[in-house]
Amino acid sequence: MKLSINLFVLIGVFCAIVAVVYGFLTRFEELVGFPALLATSAMSFMLAVYLWLVLRNTGAMLPEDKLDGEIVESAGEYGHFSPWSWWPLLLGIGCTLGVLALAIDWWILMLGLPVVAIGLVGLIFEYSRGEHAH
Repeated sequence: MKLSINLFVLIGVFCAIVAVVYGFLTRFEELVGFPALLATSAMSFMLAVYLWLVLRNTGAMLPEDKLDGEIVESAGEYGHFSPWSWWPLLLGIGCTLGVLALAIDWWILMLGLPVVAIGLVGLIFEYSRGEHAH
C-alpha cells in the first residue's frame, strides 16, 4: 500500500507541475487542459490520502510492501463474477443511452433511465432467486 501511496503522490505532483507549465504556455486562455490537469492532480492526491488513512487505521501490510514478499502471497479470491449474467449488458445499454442523451437531446434520457433501473435491480437481485440463489 505504501507503493500505491507514493505512486499517487508522484502522479499528483507531476500533474500539478504540468498544469502550471501548460497554463503559462497557453496564457491561461485554454479552458480545458489546465483545469483537467489540476483535477487529475487533485484526484491523485485524494487517492493518496485515502490510502494513507486506510494504512494508518488498519495497518495493512501488502506483499509488495515487504522486501521479502512473494507473488504467491497475493493469491486468493478477488471476488465473485457471473460469466453467465446478462444484466451487465442491459445496464451498459442503459448507460449508453444516458451518454447519448447528453450528446443529442435530453428526451433520450427518459428511454435510458428505465433500462438502467431494470438492469440494476436485476444485477442486485440476481442471486436472490432462481437456480443461482444463495
